[in-house]
Amino acid sequence: MNIPQGLCCTFLIISTATSLTGCDQGVDSPRGFSLPQGDAVAGEQAIINHRCMACHTIEGLDGSALPSELPHKVELGGSSPKITTYAKLVTSIINPSHRISRGPHWETTDGESHSLMKNYNDVMTVTELTNVVTYLQPKYAVKPLPYTPYSQYHIQ
Repeated sequence: MNIPQGLCCTFLIISTATSLTGCDQGVDSPRGFSLPQGDAVAGEQAIINHRCMACHTIEGLDGSALPSELPHKVELGGSSPKITTYAKLVTSIINPSHRISRGPHWETTDGESHSLMKNYNDVMTVTELTNVVTYLQPKYAVKPLPYTPYSQYHIQ
């Protein structure tokens, strides 16, 4: 049986779209979740008020007056080959052990790794959270991966 090529492509596109959208329909789906836009100026003030600079460095903010609470302060912002999304920043604050780079800001207990970041969920308001994320997000820049030059390949 011959299936027309156009019909085959249409079926493939519909199947792919269905399989991709079907994954975000469960009860734990983030679909539909959205926080309001924050205020970057208020976010900077929240960072100062919550003494974030005791554990972090942020370009443009001077935290030298605060004694460091970690052996090495964790830089916020900078360049990365990956986009730092609003959702990733929110998650990093409300659930810092979820997924961040391993390093001196981690402790291991009973085979489990945990962020040394204090839990701010009962301290920081949602308004402060959205303000902090709005302040921080422009501090991250995407740095494309370096181009890998390949020699010309010729088929003979």
